Amino acid sequence: METKKITNYRWVICAMLFFATTINYLDRQVLSLTWDEFIKPEFHWNEDHYGTITSFFSIFYAICMLFAGRFVEWMGTKKGFLWSIGVWSAGACLHSICGIVTESQVGLHNAAELAAATGDVAVMIATISMYCFIFARGVLALGEAGNFPAAIKATAEYFPKKDRAYATSIFNAGASMGALFAPISIPPLAKAFGWEMAFIVIGALGFIWMGFWVFIYDKPEKSKRVNVAELEYIEQDKNEEVATRVKEIEKIPFLKCFSFKQTWAFAFGKFMTDGVWWFFLFWTPSYLNTQFGIKTSEGLGMALIFTLYAIVTVLSIYGGKLPTIFINRSGQNPYAARMKAMLIFAFFPLFVLLAQPLGMEFASFGRNAAWIPVILISLGCAAHQAWSANLFSTIGDMFPKGAIATITGIGGMAGGIGSMILQKSAGKLFVYAGETNLTLFGFEGKPAGYFIIFCICAVAYLIGWVVMKILVPKYKPIVIND
Repeated sequence: METKKITNYRWVICAMLFFATTINYLDRQVLSLTWDEFIKPEFHWNEDHYGTITSFFSIFYAICMLFAGRFVEWMGTKKGFLWSIGVWSAGACLHSICGIVTESQVGLHNAAELAAATGDVAVMIATISMYCFIFARGVLALGEAGNFPAAIKATAEYFPKKDRAYATSIFNAGASMGALFAPISIPPLAKAFGWEMAFIVIGALGFIWMGFWVFIYDKPEKSKRVNVAELEYIEQDKNEEVATRVKEIEKIPFLKCFSFKQTWAFAFGKFMTDGVWWFFLFWTPSYLNTQFGIKTSEGLGMALIFTLYAIVTVLSIYGGKLPTIFINRSGQNPYAARMKAMLIFAFFPLFVLLAQPLGMEFASFGRNAAWIPVILISLGCAAHQAWSANLFSTIGDMFPKGAIATITGIGGMAGGIGSMILQKSAGKLFVYAGETNLTLFGFEGKPAGYFIIFCICAVAYLIGWVVMKILVPKYKPIVIND
């Protein structure tokens, strides 16, 4: 282990977390990129069916997140991550048999017969297929719930506090990278081989990642690839003085976690903002088709989604670096620096307020007018990723390592509940707006519904920041008295 030059194995671990998160979001996005063009005609869905499926995914994810953190604490980072990605990869592949199950239940023989059905049979197909997808999404949610608790715990094990937001922003950029590669891989797969194969191919990536993780990950103090110098760098916060002695190995009782304002601050920040990210992840392809008639299998559709997440990927990484700059220049404690950075990021989603008005203003550009709302949405999504990286890092600032995965799980549950409410409400609103030709500020029908949801998404971060600041105005680490 002893060499004069410091090793940098922690960045190998960060890269593995990045790829895991990339796969996580690829699996999550297969449905959003295939439902409107490929799945909806076959199963006779509308926005309400899709909204129900995405909202159930969110609530399943929320419930599983509550226990996923505790599971990771119990199993350990290495085994916990393996179980998590194994389950969600199986769940991703499970989507591919939803059509077969639906055919067997309604007595039809292939996709063409499903799509040609009318009347009560069509209603039955829509209902049965919806529940099949809900089940598959439930398995996906069960596994995916473990990704962030395990990743945040691994980051806390391999990085000192001052570097955690930056490391988190890098692996969290995997969410953007997954969304970035999704539009150039999933629609072509679905178009060439069927939507079922898209779920299978993307789902199989997780099993490949598992093979690498088995040999790469060990705790830094046990890893043969981490030398003494790097271990000292990683553990530089070990002797940090606090008002009362804190045992890093201590596991805070589950119910006691809810007695801390720090827990509620993190949970509320997730509740207000996770649904925004998921809304744009799940609904942007459908929005482009509804408002501009652009399909994800078209070159323009792929280019728009790719550009959106390319901007998000680049900008979000630098967002994680901002608190480190504040710390180095002013000597602020990590929590104060993160909250300052998060306030800056909270203003950027306000650009989303202009997405619909400017899209309508430049309607004379035809379908190319879609570039304007896409770029504005990308700024809001980039701000979310930078916000999220710093929000996750506030846990490591104030909680002992033994509680990090648990608190991450509690916050994830809150984020899932917020997302469930937003996804289901959006689906209902879009169907209502289309049926009643809702008119609002010059928008008619479903575009009016999108304008309402965009307004909610734009102000969510400022509301979340204000409440977090009220709950935890200053840096206050959790202390465990002997």
